[in-house]
Amino acid sequence: MNWYHKIVHKNDEHTKMYIKHQVNDRNSRYFGGIINLSTGIPSPSHTGTGSVIGAWICSYVNKDSEYFHQNELEVKIDNALDYMLYQQHEDGTISPGWTNYHSPPDTAFIITGFAQLYWLLQKDGAERLMKKLKLFLQRTIPAMLTGGCHTPNHRWVLASALSNLYAIFNKQELKQRSEEWLQEGMDITEDGEWTERSNGIYNSVSNICLYHTASLLDKPELFHYIRKNLDMMKYLVHPNGEVVTDYSGRQDLGNTFDLSPYHLIYRLMAFKDENPEYMAMADLALENFNDLGPVNNHIMLGYLAFPFIQDESIERAELPKEYELFINENYNVKDNLNRMETVGHHSKIKHSSMHTSFGAQTVRFRKNDISATLMGMNPSFFSLRHGKIKLLGTQIYTSFSPGVIEFDSMEKIDDGYRLSTVLEKGYKGPLPISSSNMQGDRSIWYLLPHHLRETTHMQTHRVWVDIKREESDWTIHLQTDDLSDVFIQAVFIFDSNITIKGNGIEKIEESNYFWKNGTLDIQDERVQMTLLAGEYEHWQKSLGDINASKNLQVYRVNLVSPINKQFKLLFS
Repeated sequence: MNWYHKIVHKNDEHTKMYIKHQVNDRNSRYFGGIINLSTGIPSPSHTGTGSVIGAWICSYVNKDSEYFHQNELEVKIDNALDYMLYQQHEDGTISPGWTNYHSPPDTAFIITGFAQLYWLLQKDGAERLMKKLKLFLQRTIPAMLTGGCHTPNHRWVLASALSNLYAIFNKQELKQRSEEWLQEGMDITEDGEWTERSNGIYNSVSNICLYHTASLLDKPELFHYIRKNLDMMKYLVHPNGEVVTDYSGRQDLGNTFDLSPYHLIYRLMAFKDENPEYMAMADLALENFNDLGPVNNHIMLGYLAFPFIQDESIERAELPKEYELFINENYNVKDNLNRMETVGHHSKIKHSSMHTSFGAQTVRFRKNDISATLMGMNPSFFSLRHGKIKLLGTQIYTSFSPGVIEFDSMEKIDDGYRLSTVLEKGYKGPLPISSSNMQGDRSIWYLLPHHLRETTHMQTHRVWVDIKREESDWTIHLQTDDLSDVFIQAVFIFDSNITIKGNGIEKIEESNYFWKNGTLDIQDERVQMTLLAGEYEHWQKSLGDINASKNLQVYRVNLVSPINKQFKLLFS
């Protein structure tokens, strides 16, 4: 298939759709902006008006578009650029509106896309539009030279923006600032996982930004890290093309995402490496796509900025459909966490997250239509799909350390894997009287030096799960040590669009059930799954904060330690 013409058609559809959402009231402070269909308010962000400007300029300069050099569209673009200039703060940044005010990284997202648009407009000879776009870019330079980030991927977003500005304005300080971000080193495991473990969103952000940086600053070593992640992602796609998001450290967690954000980087790297697997992944990424992406990773813009990827000469390889892959098997997360104590930030970073699950172990299994994920250091440790049957998550809650268990160890055992953890809970003695920190008001609890208290009566509780597979059937074997009378709740979370029956089900509230005994029988048009067996050893409705929603069905199994309980998932 020639994807280029399909993408041109899709971009024209988007161009037409957003024309009617532009604010045309010249008395409005949002004049020229494109209304966000979720908020009703325009946003000068890379996913908002910035992305629409990308689609519009691509249609305007592309001879294959029905909007090529259309006067009406030129006026629309002109007004949209005026909106961006009006929304730009005196320090050169923008504020998306819903968060991140005066934000260097959100401005950087726009720069990477607008820089590509700048070159397209220059080539097209659209002088007036080009000057406005260049003015926006020029105004961002002070913020890019001084601005910081929130998240790990923002470093590479800023590096990309600085590299693109350097290519246009040739200021050495822009290149130097990009180098300062890069010298922190790449936050990726040997198996290709970025810090945020965000298969739905931020992997692709890091990848495309580093592609620009590597190309513009002549740093070929950066392509190595992109390849690592692209190679890993071949195994993190369900049979229907959805990306595995069950363990993300960002907002894509548990939500539905397709591969479309990866299309451009797979296509670019396929041509760079003459890699048939990357080309096949690029195809897969567009099989069900609806969105062309934000301006920094806009598919149509990519095809015009890098016209060589319009070619279809690279062959496609067969993608893996049967595999069992242990990701980060040899990455020592515990060593890193122990070392963290010596760094000095005391596990606190303002305006960001620690992402302590970076490098956690994950197992991906696929056999044609069966797709399963085993996850360490994550609230859900097991998920499985077969056809339309979706076991979205499996969790263990405990009263010992109230809340969900995140297993911090995963190892290969005969015919499967063992996930385990040792929970700890102790008590604290009085503060030493001789402590110099005991001066002043001793009645305020949060002002006391609690770290000086001696721990007493420390208790431990070991919990582990063995997950084994035999052909298409699975066994989840939950066990604990001999500590008695710890309340445990095993929770099975299903998609709401499947029918589940069983004689041992008791409704707690809407979409939320006890599974007291017997089997759960689950069926779609082609596949039937039987899950056995339920239990009801205590009466607690919930040992954790999970809330059932209209999109989920939650089944709870109540157990009391010591536990030696098997659940079986049988397919027919």
